[in-house]
Amino acid sequence: MNFLRNLLASILGTILAIGILFMFFLLIMVGAAAGSEPVVRVKDNSILQISLQRPIPDYGGQFRINDLDYEFEEYMGLNHIIRAIDHAAEDSKIKGISIVNPMIQSGSATTQAIRKALDRFKESGKFVYAYAELYSQKDYWLASVADSVYLNPQGIFDFRGLSSEVLFFGDFQDKSGLRMEVIRHGKYKSAVEPFLGNTMSEENRQQISELLHGLWGEYLKDISVSRDIPVETLETYADELAARTPEMAVQNGFADRLLYVDEYRGILKEALGADPSDDIETIGMEDYAEYAARKRSRDSNRIAVVYAQGDIGYGEGSQDMIAQGIMYKSLKDARDDDRVKAIVLRINSPGGLALTSDLIWREVAITSEQKPVIISMGNYAASGGYYIAAGGDRIFAEPTTITGSIGVFVTIPNVRDLAEKWGINAEQVTTNRYSTGYSLFEEPSEAFRTYSKESIERDYEHFLEIVAEARDMSVGEVDEVAQGRVWTGTQALEKGLVDELGSLQDAVAYAADQAGVSSYTTVDYPVYESNFLDALNDIGIGFFNTREEVLKQELGAEVYDLMMRIKHLASMKGVQARMPYELKIQ
Repeated sequence: MNFLRNLLASILGTILAIGILFMFFLLIMVGAAAGSEPVVRVKDNSILQISLQRPIPDYGGQFRINDLDYEFEEYMGLNHIIRAIDHAAEDSKIKGISIVNPMIQSGSATTQAIRKALDRFKESGKFVYAYAELYSQKDYWLASVADSVYLNPQGIFDFRGLSSEVLFFGDFQDKSGLRMEVIRHGKYKSAVEPFLGNTMSEENRQQISELLHGLWGEYLKDISVSRDIPVETLETYADELAARTPEMAVQNGFADRLLYVDEYRGILKEALGADPSDDIETIGMEDYAEYAARKRSRDSNRIAVVYAQGDIGYGEGSQDMIAQGIMYKSLKDARDDDRVKAIVLRINSPGGLALTSDLIWREVAITSEQKPVIISMGNYAASGGYYIAAGGDRIFAEPTTITGSIGVFVTIPNVRDLAEKWGINAEQVTTNRYSTGYSLFEEPSEAFRTYSKESIERDYEHFLEIVAEARDMSVGEVDEVAQGRVWTGTQALEKGLVDELGSLQDAVAYAADQAGVSSYTTVDYPVYESNFLDALNDIGIGFFNTREEVLKQELGAEVYDLMMRIKHLASMKGVQARMPYELKIQ
């Protein structure tokens, strides 16, 4: 027995020692990765290559690993891309830009911001060429800014106009016994409409139609200027699918030539003045963004750019969720830093919890009393996102920003019918009349509906008052453009909800002007806290796929997306100030 006990102790000791050595080895690897980053170099006569084949956040995020006292950036954001393109225009080593198979997975405002940066780059006299085997409509919108657009001879070209498909779950709820109880204010609050019936309301159809036409109009306007094709002709081409084959795309002026990728490389060599046998010196966007970041000038005057991206929740917050914790800290750090002369709050959010929206709005308003706070809207700044924006001094939006959605709602899951089908009965024991509040297993009482409606109305009125004061409008005037309705940036300007159409760079320039500084550098917030395992994943030492990754692989992207939309609605707690996020434009 003693022998077995000693043997077991030895085995356990060995396993423990191996585990400690393994963790020590990983710590060394992380430390090495932290301290020995390779220096990116740009060779003469180089081409900056842009692909953009993954989602682009406004801000990739800065992270601090507490265990190692090490700071790093997770991955490239829109801020890096714009800075890199602007730097390339002044870099004598970069002769041009090549857009290759863009496959854009980001919103219209993000795409438009990159397109504008490429347009600025062309002013330097350098070339921009584009090549793809497949152009989606958004891909082509970006690529059309190029001096020349090339398409694979067997490629796919999509140009047919925009559409949006909304799923409704009325019959599903009846058949399954699982339903969502909805309490709302705002006739356009279509985030909950899929649970109220099986068909789209006329109000929702109207706003989606106007939204699509607004976005499509921006696409057509830019393409028309770049390709010298009248907007009316482009509309006809879309109706007739006049670019459905590569040959038709060239014939009707969308593309310049049909080429295979090796032939496209020959075009690039000609542009560089290189011999056909020479190799092309290219540098990818991520490497060049890192290079450009090292070359940025440093100035004692700073403009802080605080990024608020993702849904609005409650708590500390993260790179994917806006919450009061991280926003309080970021805004306080920026206003307490004497080197920071002004603040730009970049919002990219469909909204979320009304309580948190109000908390952050208050912090923005407090900050604006001490330093200029300029708002820059990204793909979305809707509902709770717009609520936050109301605390700033001036609002910039991209023409394709989706904003507004001034309204609130509550959704609560109910399984009473499902429980009856399965023979489940719930009984409550209480101390007071309203102790139960709400039960998943019971029909909501009239009292519950009444005080929930009161809460909704109170929050909506408060929302209107905040916007009215910020926009110098009456509450009635705000109510006319509110009711939960969404607008494009262009439409929001017409309605008085934003002050100016412009990019993040325009907002930064305006903030600097308000602060009275002509020479400055920008500094990004927030800095997120990270842990050891996160750091291992970021340097490529991941131990397992997340549950989300496994589900997406097994179910497929479309089914996974549907499941997550239903789950997200069901998980909403408290009064929500949120846009109709189920809107899917393609």
